[in-house]
Amino acid sequence: MTLLQKGDKAPNFSSQDQDGNLHTLADYKGKKLVVFFYPKADTPGCTAEACDLRDNYHRFQANNYALLGVSADSAKAQAKFKNKFELPFPLLADEDKSVIEAFGVWGPKKFMGREYDGINRTTFIIDENGIIDEVIADVKTKAHAAQILK
Repeated sequence: MTLLQKGDKAPNFSSQDQDGNLHTLADYKGKKLVVFFYPKADTPGCTAEACDLRDNYHRFQANNYALLGVSADSAKAQAKFKNKFELPFPLLADEDKSVIEAFGVWGPKKFMGREYDGINRTTFIIDENGIIDEVIADVKTKAHAAQILK
């Protein structure tokens, strides 16, 4: 599963957001970047997580953080999710899973006794120089901002 850890260089990703704008790791040089991977837009856990980050967005901005949400949803689904909950940060539509796989968050999961492959909810905090500062695998969806901004 997640092979990346604190001290590793973050993958040099490139992906489009809900509006078709391209985002790369280099775009965020000089800022701390929070890349949070979530299984599916507009589902209860993912909504709780995204809304907690939204509600604390001013705190992230005050501390020189940029946020990027990533799932394998289509750009249309990401745009609907972003607009419905007034999310102030881009959501990458990683349908080909290139970013998801580069960060190593695709793999076996269990839900209600069933095993399948999917996105394992994980957050990476990347420093101003593109180095992973922290990996949060045990995401608390309703208090995720507090996990990041401790």
